[in-house]
Amino acid sequence: MSDNSGARERAAYERVRRVTRWSLMAGLIIAGMGALNGFAASSLAETLSPVKVISGLVCLVVFAVLYLRITRIAMTRRTPWREIAAAGAVSMVALLIQDPTPWGWGLMASAWAGVAALNVTAAQAVLITLGTTAAAVSLTASGKGMAPAAVQLLLVSVVTTWGNRLQVWFWYVLADAIAGKEAQTRLAVTEERLRFSRDLHDLVGHSLSAIAVKSEVALKLAHADLDRAVAEMGEVRHLAKESLHEIRTAVRGYRTVDLPAELSSVRAVLVAAGIRCEVSAPAESELPGQVSTLLAWVVREGTTNVLRHSSATFCRIDVEPDGGRVRLRMTNDGVRPVAGERPGEDRPAGDGSGLAGLADRVAAHGGTLCVGPGRPGEYVLTATVPVRGVE
Repeated sequence: MSDNSGARERAAYERVRRVTRWSLMAGLIIAGMGALNGFAASSLAETLSPVKVISGLVCLVVFAVLYLRITRIAMTRRTPWREIAAAGAVSMVALLIQDPTPWGWGLMASAWAGVAALNVTAAQAVLITLGTTAAAVSLTASGKGMAPAAVQLLLVSVVTTWGNRLQVWFWYVLADAIAGKEAQTRLAVTEERLRFSRDLHDLVGHSLSAIAVKSEVALKLAHADLDRAVAEMGEVRHLAKESLHEIRTAVRGYRTVDLPAELSSVRAVLVAAGIRCEVSAPAESELPGQVSTLLAWVVREGTTNVLRHSSATFCRIDVEPDGGRVRLRMTNDGVRPVAGERPGEDRPAGDGSGLAGLADRVAAHGGTLCVGPGRPGEYVLTATVPVRGVE
């Protein structure tokens, strides 16, 4: 279950990263449109020459390469000032050598502002937008045409700059969330290791120290007082057995899965996956440890199957005592019945290694595990385990 959730998170992470990178390519489209408009304007004015065409295409290609590099580096939270400066210089060269048209090569300056302001403060982004617009207008318009050109280029620069900043901000939020979750997981593992080492130290530290002391005493008395040395070694043997018992108890406790805790955990996981979950279980569970652990494993495997192999929108988990037995029933609406099965007709859980292995574990405790269709559109997993006579 955790592996599947992690895989989906990584897939979502990569998908958002790709979408963000492609959304930033809008600046290149704007620059390309500006180049086409510039060539068209020059052609209509009959000033287009091979030199202008070649130099314009060179500027456009160099700008595109620098633009792609800037966006790639910017998504790692770094600001590639050299590439930004080089791209700005290329756009200025294009404005100087080409015919002055605001909706032509002036758009390349707006595209540059969109990536130059990615990883700067809001105030710096405003300055970049205004400065770029002012420079582009001064080089592409004059007289009465300056005001309309300024408004048009400013609008394009604002939309490009703040649209790019918004996309990158969304990406940063997702990256921070995933990094925080991974850090939380590592911290939980570290805390569990520390807790386990601390518990082991508390459980057997004293006993092992006593064994060491008594062994030294027995060694010293081996030649002087053999009877007392034998007595000391008897105590050493007793302490060793107690320590071994305590270690086994501790390890068994760490391997035990608590049913109420597992029910709470899977409910949270299902809800997080967009699956409405209802749990009905006795408030005070008095199930023996082995039964509680076994049913917790059933819940975990059933939830894994719901997440991996279904399109469920609803899941219900019921835990009901039934005389000397306890029945756990998981119902979801995301799996279609197998051909030939009728609603309400359970069959032994033999499909898939997970359920097959779980069925063997349940059978080893004298219980049964069945799966099958319930009401139309529902699928049911049922585990029945004896309670009486189990310690």
